[in-house]
Amino acid sequence: MTFIRPVARADLRALMALAAKTGGGLTSLPADEAALAARIERSLRTWNGELPPGERGYTFVMEDAAVGRVVGVCAIDVAVGLAEPWYTYRVGSLVHASKALGVYNALPALSLSNDHVGCSELCTLFLDPAWRKEGNGYLLSKSRFLFIAAFRERFSDRLVAQMRGVSDPQGHSPFWDSLGYHFFSMDFSRADRLCATGKKAFIAGLMPGHPVYIAFLTPQAQAAIGVVHPQTAPARAVLEAEGLRYRHYIDIVDGGPTLEGETDRVRAVCESRRIAARVGEPPPGEWPLCLVANEHYTDFRAILLAGDPCAATLTLSAAAADALNWRVGEPLRLVRLIPEGKCP
Repeated sequence: MTFIRPVARADLRALMALAAKTGGGLTSLPADEAALAARIERSLRTWNGELPPGERGYTFVMEDAAVGRVVGVCAIDVAVGLAEPWYTYRVGSLVHASKALGVYNALPALSLSNDHVGCSELCTLFLDPAWRKEGNGYLLSKSRFLFIAAFRERFSDRLVAQMRGVSDPQGHSPFWDSLGYHFFSMDFSRADRLCATGKKAFIAGLMPGHPVYIAFLTPQAQAAIGVVHPQTAPARAVLEAEGLRYRHYIDIVDGGPTLEGETDRVRAVCESRRIAARVGEPPPGEWPLCLVANEHYTDFRAILLAGDPCAATLTLSAAAADALNWRVGEPLRLVRLIPEGKCP
């Protein structure tokens, strides 16, 4: 059984091993021990209530109980853009018109934006390829929604998720090569490492502040705008199924899409509910998979189990109760894993 829990200092080596498997481009999970150790400390200080909103961030890991191994990681940043700028490019148009000449042209352009300041960000999602099965990817991504639902007052009214953009195995990004490279004279891999170690705002500050006409980019860069890396396509589909949407904002480095949505309209947030629980023999029959979590702030746990999403009481196996750190009399939070209609 796999379960989600808060990150701990002892997970540093496991996070380094996961970072080595990303292939680059996942800037919030760098293969940098100091940066990852700092992220762990930031998470622990967040749970301890030691940081202001703009610096708070929660990091969770997925652990396989059978082997005692960390196999995935995900995170939530509470409020982006308050501690340092959080830039995107807005994909829009600039109009050039002359009534005298009868000319009207709406030209696609990129404008530097910080429209998402204060939003909570879903970030740092990565699952070991060997564990991409049995619903683990769904659990890793969607468990964050149950944490948000349980502690709703700690998060913004809007959620964003910046998706990894297109790059090749050799570390080339067509978007960066056509735009960012000309202002930095550094390759994408180095720019990616700078972003990973907290210098993305520095890069944004040296990017052109005026709009960039998309027609001036190479055809390959134009084709990469708003497109995710093939390995990120499943993560995008999961978030879009929950109600997040691409609204024409992209990453300034690789051109990947930014998804966004209203927190209280995200399906797994608004449809999740508290439910009584007991340990016993699960009821017979074919039941859908459900996300189930405790509501312990500093000892959060989430798992997948088959059960009746509309039942008044959830029956847990002893193993599931242990994985959730559930104690008799405590409610749990539950939601159907895949959207298939609400309970009557």
